[in-house]
Formats: sequence, structure tokens, C-alpha cells
Amino acid sequence: MGGVELARPLYFWLGFLATVAGVVLHLPMYVNGADMHYRLAGMPMDLPMTIGMVLILAGLLVTAYGLVPPGAFTAKPAGDVRVRALDDARMRPAHIGLVVVLSVAVIIDAMKPITLSFVAPGMGKEYGLKSALNPAGDLPVALLPLVGLTGTVLGSLLWGWMGDKIGRKPSILFAGVLFIGTAICGVMPDFEWNLIMCGAMGLGAGGMLPITFSLLAETIPPRHKGWVMVLIGGNLAVAYLAASWLSASLVGEYSWRVLWLVGLPTGVILILLNRFIPESPRFLLAHGRDTEAHAVMARYGAAVSAGEVERVADEHRGGYSRLFRPPFTGLTVAVVILGLSIGLVTYGFQLWIPSNLQRLGLDQHTADQALRDSTLLGLPLIFVSAAMYGLWSAKKTIVVLSALVGAALVVLSFSGEALAHDRTWLYLLLAGPIVGTATIGAVLAAYSSEIYPTRVRSRGSGLSAGVGKFGGVAVTGVLVAGAAVPSIGTTALLGAVPLVLAVFAVLLFGVEPAKGSTGGPVEPSPAGAEA
Repeated sequence: MGGVELARPLYFWLGFLATVAGVVLHLPMYVNGADMHYRLAGMPMDLPMTIGMVLILAGLLVTAYGLVPPGAFTAKPAGDVRVRALDDARMRPAHIGLVVVLSVAVIIDAMKPITLSFVAPGMGKEYGLKSALNPAGDLPVALLPLVGLTGTVLGSLLWGWMGDKIGRKPSILFAGVLFIGTAICGVMPDFEWNLIMCGAMGLGAGGMLPITFSLLAETIPPRHKGWVMVLIGGNLAVAYLAASWLSASLVGEYSWRVLWLVGLPTGVILILLNRFIPESPRFLLAHGRDTEAHAVMARYGAAVSAGEVERVADEHRGGYSRLFRPPFTGLTVAVVILGLSIGLVTYGFQLWIPSNLQRLGLDQHTADQALRDSTLLGLPLIFVSAAMYGLWSAKKTIVVLSALVGAALVVLSFSGEALAHDRTWLYLLLAGPIVGTATIGAVLAAYSSEIYPTRVRSRGSGLSAGVGKFGGVAVTGVLVAGAAVPSIGTTALLGAVPLVLAVFAVLLFGVEPAKGSTGGPVEPSPAGAEA
């Protein structure tokens, strides 16, 4: 278990098995709908589905009990922990294994909200919802992303708080089990049930990313963690590629519902890989769990001797409010503005691009292929950005990427609809907002996990993730209120303006994270973040 035992392993595995069984009991209804092209709208829930939902609910409760350490919510840990052995460690096979597993976790996590855009056209058609492809519908299809993204905002904040209380690893595992349980979105016969399940899915999806980056920031050696975190965060673009590929390959034959059902096998894979996910040694030391911390550090080649662990008292009381007090105020303002701008691009532009391409005359398969190919075209940007972040400057990397994506959005805002007939330029310009925005999100996730100290690191990461999702809530809320689904040009302009503001905010308030004992600080972090 990565040197750390789960709080109550028996209860965790019982809850996990109950959740899997509950999802499996939903599958017969989906399979039996094959003759109707898996159209289940209006069908009554059968007895196995009812039993399955009870099992899922019970399984999640038992899983949570199995993961929460005794006294987790009453403990008063150190504010920060500095460990010379961890700071001077070299990359080992254990680090590489962690990077691989957390890359898988990020892809699985990011596919959840991304999938909203690919299920919207089919779901809108099956339920008769109002959308760009069906203006005469009743309820707006935008309700689905509104509920799902609201769940991700709440999940980012909840998991950020929870990660600082119960630990990084238990928080990741609970999100994984929740992913499994909410796979039943793909079998819900009513739109209302889809909304409920989508909200629950959002809770887990919103929480995974900030916890992952908190764990990386506290485990990867300082000289490597910047570029490693950006590379892992770049899997946000890989997740978009995977979602578009699955949609292009499977939806035509198995309907939009199959995109939710893949949550079952992917969630199971994540849980089975848990032995490669350690608890953060800094978190353990901050909570006085020294024996467990030493076991984890030994695995990562960090032998600790007396005097090498420094526990720093927490001088900043409060919950999330402490992030807006000195010395964090300016940094947090920059993080919030950049996060909001990313959210407006991701969920204002990306969320509706499959529907908008179809509205411009591309069929669903062609639209999905266009998005897949644009993502492939832009993937090298992830590696370039990782090198820029690790070898050059975190702050300047954010500014350059934001400016480039903003420029692509400006071009799309004035000529996006005409480009539907020029595939080459369309693919090139779409690569910017799709991969570029994912890359900025990766850089921001890495940045926000480095500039805050141990005790509030998960909350800092959770805040940056949460405000990004809040941008999506704002956009979809306007649509639900009665506005028409915006065109490519409108959504592109909506994303370009806040990105420009974000550039100025980062230039004004941003700092360079400390580089650690091996490289020397470029500009001291006011957060006192350890190297």
C-alpha cells in the first residue's frame, strides 16, 4: 500500500466490491436495449437497478468509513514540513511508477467533465432537450453541464479540504470509487436521474486533480517536480483525445450512454493500482505519523537522520479564507483570475464545440474526428511547456501560453464559422484552445501546488481547480436561463478577454516557486513553500 496501510482495509474493500456490484446490476437494462439502439428514455427502473442503487450508496458510505483515519478531523498538524533528504533525492523507479499511475488517474478524472460535451448531442436528441441541434426542445440540455460542473466546483473545494484532513491517498481512492458508482449515468432512463448522477460524478471529478498535484509536489524531488507536474497535467489534453476517440469510435454503434459506462472499468483499474500510490511523507510528518513517513521515504531513496526534519508552526488560522490573507493575497488573486479564464475557455468554448461543429454542417463522426485530430496536432505543446516550466520560468510560461491561446481565440472569434470549410486552418486553430488551455490548466495546477505550504496545499490546489470549474458554471447558467447556445465566434471571444486579464494578473502578482536546495530560489515564495 505504498508504505501506508488504509485506516480500515476490510471496510474499504467491502465498500468497493458493493459499489462495483451495484453498477453491474444496472448493465442488463443497457444490454437489453440493443434492439432500440440503447434508447432507454422513459423506461421504468427494474428491481436489479433498484438493488444496485442501494448497493452503490451503501458501498460509498462503507468505503468512506474504511478510508478516514481515526481523529483525522480533530488533529492539529504542523503548518509546513521541510525534509532535506526528500529535497536532495534523485528520481528512482518508485517515482516513475508514481508518475505513471497518477497520469492514469488524471486522464480518468479529466475525461468525466470532458465527456459532457460529447454526450450532450445524443442525450439532447433522446430526451428531446433544447440544444443547438434542437431549438424546439423543452428543458435545455445545458442543465447537464450546469449540474455536473457545479458538482466539480463543490468537489474541488471539498476534496481540497478533505485532502488536508484525511490525507492525499485516501482522498484519491474515494474519488476513484465514486467514479465507479456514477458510471450508472449511462443507464439512467430519465433525464432527472442523469442530472443527479452527473452531480455526484462532478464531486469526484472535481476533487481528484488538486489532490494529485498536492501529492506530486510533496513526493517528486524539487529539481524535477515542475516539469513532471506539467507533463502529468498535460494529460488533460490526452483525456480530451481519449474522449473524442471513444466518441468517434463507439457512440455510433453503442449510443452516447457508453461514454458514461467506461467509468466502471477505468475506475476499477485506478483502485487496483492503489498500491503504487503512497501517502505524502510530508503530510504524514505534519500529522506526527513518523514511522509511516519513514517507510514511504525509504521507498523513494530518502533516508532520514536526526535533524533533517523541520516542522514549521502554522501561523495562519482559518479555512479557505487564509488563502486570501497575507502573505498569500496577491498570489491567490492571480490564481483565481487565471483559473476563471481557463474555465471560461474550457466550458464556454470547448464544451459546445462538438455541437457547434455539427451545427455548421459536420456530422457527429466527422466533428469528433476533427477534434481528435486537432488534439493530436497540439500534443507537442505539452512537452514544450514542461521544458519551459522546469528549465526557464513558471511565471513566464503561464504568460506566454495564455497570450498564445488568447491570440488563437481572437482569430477564431472573427473567422471561426467560415473556417468550417477550411479544415487545415480549423484544425490548427482548434489545437490552441483545446491543447493550449489544457496545458495552461496543467501549469496552473503545478504552480498552485508549489506556492502554498503543506497544511494548506490541497486547499490552494482545490481553489485553483474550483474557480476554473466555476467559469463553466457561469457560462452554462446563462444558457439555462434562456440564452441561445453561443456560436464558435462568441465562445472564442468569451475566452479571449479573461485570458488577457489573466496575463496582467500573473505579471503583477505572480512569483517564481522556490527551486530548492539544488537550484537555488529564483524569487522566494511568500508562501514559504518547501522545495
